[in-house]
Amino acid sequence: MPKPNPHRPFEPDPDQVALHPGVDGNVINGLGDSTPRRPAMVYWAPDPTDIPHGGMQMYFYKRSAGNPAFADSRAERQKILDAPLPEIADRVADRSPQDWTGGLSHFVAQGDCEMTGVAGMRPEWVFEGYEISFSRVIILGVQHNYDRIRTAPEDAAGLEVLHQYGRAAAAAKTVAGWIRTQGWDAEPVTGPMTGALAMIPPALACGFGELGKHGSVINPELGASFRLSAVLTDAPFAPTPPREFGIDDFCRSCRICEDACPPEALQPAPQMVRGVEKWYVDFEKCLPFFNQTSGCAICIAVCPWSRPGVGVNLASKLARRAERLSAEQAAAG
Repeated sequence: MPKPNPHRPFEPDPDQVALHPGVDGNVINGLGDSTPRRPAMVYWAPDPTDIPHGGMQMYFYKRSAGNPAFADSRAERQKILDAPLPEIADRVADRSPQDWTGGLSHFVAQGDCEMTGVAGMRPEWVFEGYEISFSRVIILGVQHNYDRIRTAPEDAAGLEVLHQYGRAAAAAKTVAGWIRTQGWDAEPVTGPMTGALAMIPPALACGFGELGKHGSVINPELGASFRLSAVLTDAPFAPTPPREFGIDDFCRSCRICEDACPPEALQPAPQMVRGVEKWYVDFEKCLPFFNQTSGCAICIAVCPWSRPGVGVNLASKLARRAERLSAEQAAAG
């Protein structure tokens, strides 16, 4: 039984309910489907008229526009998105794959982003109806300001999310521009409307962390409180390896985000989704509250890993526990 919650009971706005398309978003996402397939776009479509829940997506923007600060922040991000990229240089830079990937540390050092990783592109990361021809995907992470995001679901948290989406977009444009000056094509991908690419799977593959119960990536350094952007390219970057910290077992025994979720959209155990058992957020329960609070963000704000300085210590504790269990099993075997 969930603990008492100051945001319950929650009653969706009738105007929003009237926009529901009559199609279950969980079905679109492949909940309960044991057959592997590419993801289908259920929300954040570049053109909302392309998806069944497009009316609800537009409701989100219209409702948040009631606060002029949201419109101002979106206008600033649009300037970043509209800024032209450099032309692709005629001379192609000759670097080793390790040097290419090592060069990304420059963008962390100068504050464009807080984390980078690289993965070889996989077709299962591309939404149905789209194609990506590039062979590499660079993932960039920008961290939320904890004091702002912890106010979720207040507008201050929603504005912090918008601010970080702007930073993520600027970082992607900057990295793509650098690659193009080195003679290689590069395409920035920014959220939340990422178009062809589902960004969480490559983020997991390139070492950003593991999927948490709240459906977001958990990382020891950044917690769950960060946003992603990406750059697509054929430049021969060396992939960075995935990392595991024991998040799955941790989330099974932790109920903090589950109890904090006003519409009770988080599940106590992983679910089968498109042939893979993983943590899953109930789309139909989450969306109405998300829309009416300009993005909610409660689950990532309350996640223990998101508190400054906590994640690295938790990861070390889990690593020591895993080593102890491994030694005990070896001794018993």
